[in-house]
Amino acid sequence: MPRLSPGLVFLLATVFVVGAILPFAVWLTGSGFVARLGQLVLLTVVLTAALNLLTGTAGLLALDTVVFLGFGAYVAAILSTRFGTNFLIELPIALIGAGGLGFGLGLLLVRLRSIFFAVATVGLAVSFHTTVLNWGDLTRGAMGIPRIPPLAVGGLDLDGWVGAYVVAALLCALAVFTTHRLTHSFYGNAARAIREDEDAAQAMGLRPRWIKAQIYAVHAALTALAGVVFAHVSSYVGPDNFLLLESALILTAIVVGGLGSLAGAAVGALLVVLLPELLRGFGDLRAFIFGLILFLAILFLPRGLLSEVRSLTWARRLNPHSPWARRNRSA
Repeated sequence: MPRLSPGLVFLLATVFVVGAILPFAVWLTGSGFVARLGQLVLLTVVLTAALNLLTGTAGLLALDTVVFLGFGAYVAAILSTRFGTNFLIELPIALIGAGGLGFGLGLLLVRLRSIFFAVATVGLAVSFHTTVLNWGDLTRGAMGIPRIPPLAVGGLDLDGWVGAYVVAALLCALAVFTTHRLTHSFYGNAARAIREDEDAAQAMGLRPRWIKAQIYAVHAALTALAGVVFAHVSSYVGPDNFLLLESALILTAIVVGGLGSLAGAAVGALLVVLLPELLRGFGDLRAFIFGLILFLAILFLPRGLLSEVRSLTWARRLNPHSPWARRNRSA
């Protein structure tokens, strides 16, 4: 009997959850809140998948998710409210703009290593928030941009939960597929080699600065796409949507889920979105308990729920005829 590859199994499981489980839960409850929660989960998976590629695979500790999320959201908000564009026009603009910006910033930032890179990305996040807060002529400052049109294609209105969910699901599938293929390609292997020992990787002929800048650009582009959809789904964007805390939460999600593991990134996204909702019954203690659970998870599972090593071990057991499994047995 032919065996499925681990990557294909994960993709099929993702498609099943996104395409069957979540829509069924929304239909069963008939709740708009559950539908909104499902859309938020999908968009958060996009963010964690993109950041996991950058931080988990390439080893670049980044706290600038809100920069590119906000870039995509403001592109959508400004174009749709001032020029009447739809999201199919805004998506490629945000993709190219954020990708180009990310590549340019990446070439500059990847000169830095370790904590210095992280501090630089914190500076980017703070600068972005300050810029959108004070550039009133373009962003309306602290008032934000309200009444953003809902998702629509031509004359087809996607304002209902089904249309918005399908758009978010397609974007989630694109992000998972892209990051999965890159992680298991030359770039993924090269990025892991650079992550472990940049000087040795360079001595072997790799170009660390070039490869890391490319990965940074992909991370920026995918994050901006999520920002476009977020703007139309929420119908409002403002500076308070893009605080440094949001970047820290996405980073926490991939750490708890498992750095370097795409499945772990998806699990982390589920936790940071759904766990606060499950703790609503605790009232004012909800935030404290949520933080305590994340702290204990990192304390007792420092490699995450589904770490990179654990994912590879699972892959060997699932497909014992794979090349890495044969090498492991021979060793």
